[in-house]
Amino acid sequence: MKKVINGCEMYYEVLGNPENETIFFVHGGPGLGDCRGDINTFQDLSDSFQLVFMDMRGSGRSADVPPYTHEQWVDDLNELRNQLGVGKIILHGASYGGFIVQEFALRYPEHTKAILLNVTAADNDHHHLAIDNALRSNLPGIDEEGLTRLFEGYVKSNEDFKALYQAILPLYTMEQDMEAQKQKLDQIFYHYQTHNDAFHQNLKHFDLKPKLHNIKVPAMVTAGERDWICPPVCSENIVSRIPQAKYILFKEYGHSLVREQGDKYKGLMRQFLNEEITEPKTLVY
Repeated sequence: MKKVINGCEMYYEVLGNPENETIFFVHGGPGLGDCRGDINTFQDLSDSFQLVFMDMRGSGRSADVPPYTHEQWVDDLNELRNQLGVGKIILHGASYGGFIVQEFALRYPEHTKAILLNVTAADNDHHHLAIDNALRSNLPGIDEEGLTRLFEGYVKSNEDFKALYQAILPLYTMEQDMEAQKQKLDQIFYHYQTHNDAFHQNLKHFDLKPKLHNIKVPAMVTAGERDWICPPVCSENIVSRIPQAKYILFKEYGHSLVREQGDKYKGLMRQFLNEEITEPKTLVY
């Protein structure tokens, strides 16, 4: 389905009973990601929740209408919530999507029931660590010049974007499936300008740590011990600042843990949202 949200035609899908509590899923990778992966992973939760998936402005099948800012993306989520006639929502965000979920919870606390933050961060301090981790992998095609352009938002074209992403794609999963990686690369909707704005403008001054104590809703924070881009210390910084946060560490997994451990992850989501996870504050799997 498509709907005009704040002057931009947006692609979205809704699954489940509107009488149930609603979860909004915010994908990562501005200009690279879209909601298809979350739909494939989480659609069976529609037995208990209404699920809302959207390709964010400038990503996927949504239109390229700037600005591509955290403020605009948060406003787009809130406007879709409003147009769907939903009150308080649960928000799930992975990686860059987690940045936007935190921003939403801070800006619209009256519309936020709970948040789920997967392999994400509250600032951009992991930027250089991610580059270093990628360089240490010694994967063919990875070089410092390309990584720097990617992480600082100087991608030249959609073709350049695809080539740069292809080089780092094996870092995201523990098991390598070359055919699956090729299919993923070919199926992506590339929007290089969205990526450039996100990484060159938005992330330069991104730091929510001083504000996180203002998030008063329950938060489930998950990390992968082997995550090369948002290592566990990023999640620990969030958990230490959000009063009602629960921390779950997946020891043998990395940045794609939600895809590789989907059933375990969804089981934990259900427990958390049903208030069945109490003590301890930190769980390890």
